[in-house]
Amino acid sequence: MNKPLVINKRKVSLLDRFLNFIEKAGNKLPDPATIFLGLSILIILLSHLAEIAGWQAVNPATKEVVKAVSLLRRENVVRIFTEMVNNFATFPPLGLVLVVMMGVGVAEYSGLINALLRKLLSGTSASFIVPAVILIGVLGNAAGDSALIIMPPLAAMIFLSVGRHPLAGIAAAYAAVAGGFSANLFVNMLDVLLAGFTEKAAQIIDPKYIANPAMNYYFLIASTFVITLVATWVTIKIVEPRLGNYEGHKEEFHPLSEKEIKALRVAGIAALAYIGLIAYWTLPANALLRDPKTGSLIISPFMKSLVPIMTGFFLFPAIGYGIAAGTIKSDKDLAAQMSKAMSTMGSYIVIAFLAAQFITFFNWSNIGTILAIKGADFLKNIGFTGLPLLIGIIIFSCLINILVASASAKWAVLGPVFVPMLMLLGYSPAFTQLAYRIGDSITNPITPLLAYFPMALSSARKYDENLGMGTLISILLPYTIYFALAWILLFSIWYFLNLPLGPGNMIHL
Repeated sequence: MNKPLVINKRKVSLLDRFLNFIEKAGNKLPDPATIFLGLSILIILLSHLAEIAGWQAVNPATKEVVKAVSLLRRENVVRIFTEMVNNFATFPPLGLVLVVMMGVGVAEYSGLINALLRKLLSGTSASFIVPAVILIGVLGNAAGDSALIIMPPLAAMIFLSVGRHPLAGIAAAYAAVAGGFSANLFVNMLDVLLAGFTEKAAQIIDPKYIANPAMNYYFLIASTFVITLVATWVTIKIVEPRLGNYEGHKEEFHPLSEKEIKALRVAGIAALAYIGLIAYWTLPANALLRDPKTGSLIISPFMKSLVPIMTGFFLFPAIGYGIAAGTIKSDKDLAAQMSKAMSTMGSYIVIAFLAAQFITFFNWSNIGTILAIKGADFLKNIGFTGLPLLIGIIIFSCLINILVASASAKWAVLGPVFVPMLMLLGYSPAFTQLAYRIGDSITNPITPLLAYFPMALSSARKYDENLGMGTLISILLPYTIYFALAWILLFSIWYFLNLPLGPGNMIHL
């Protein structure tokens, strides 16, 4: 049994006291499963009161009146019971997590990950590990949700292998992927999705406006390095000192045997063959996984297939390694390793079931949409102009993100308010979108309503089975605080220097 986490005893700063308060208060809360059950009941009752009170707002995108919907209506009570299983089965992260974990599980239990880490980390400086994990995490969000599944548990193993605290690895990787959604070196699907909503919002003022998915690209590149540096500093200077030394089981790495070296070669050949197959399906002009009409890879079957592709990237080299190393002697061994990986997902599945109900009920009630519209209207009417207004949009987006985690869903509602408003003040739609994106990213690491937070919690409990939600949030909160400070500073510098945001996009119209 793993020993419980004990925050390192040292001279405490004001930030330490604040984080200790967050941890203690959060850990006094019930188990996450109980919390989501309670929230589900609460939103059912609140939806009824909201309908009685006449909560409503006009959706600026559709001009339709959005009204609060009571979940205690007869038809909605029936809907709760009849769609409960479907809510769980269609919960987006559930299938993604379980599918990816089958591949990762075989890679772990066949011995591939252990051997690969021993090979890669031999002679590697432990100090280099932190920025490397964080940079890969930031870039990994280009692959969408799969990075949120894969990176935290892998980072924990990597940190543990070089004598660092595995929870610091989980925190660093999760914060990098979730909090770094407004930083990357590559244009990805999120850029395309948000640009589509920005274009529609801008056409309220200028019907000829065409949005470019790379409209924020220059800023995203700069943010990649800023967030990597900030997250590295937070990990080394704040998170790891608070965690202290890990007292649980530590993996002892020994030199690779000749058999393991041979097995790694086989795994490498399998990986290269698999990469070659994916390249054949993606690189040619009319490749199988390209969009058949546009030839695009950004919006294409390839992007929709990333989860099974990533699963295969772990699975096939692991099978090759296992056969060569003797850890997989038959199909029964392979099935047993997959089953063992699934057996560790029990607590996550329970939390996912209850989280799926709460998020679905919250969406049915329309309360999140109404709060977003009303909040945007308030910000519009308080009389701020210039940089204070734009920082206000960042802060508002931070707060609303805690309630509504989907970046595109929020922007579909907020874009038609903020984009036309700032266009009339002389600011480009690209700059308004950037302010929103920064705010949307900052609080991603700490919101339990981000569907992958339970997965991060499950990964952390592998190293401390008694770890509470409060402890995990207190570990992640410094990233949110310093991401906010760094991004607002970078945003302000960009504003005052009037730097280009992306190809053909400036701050001002």
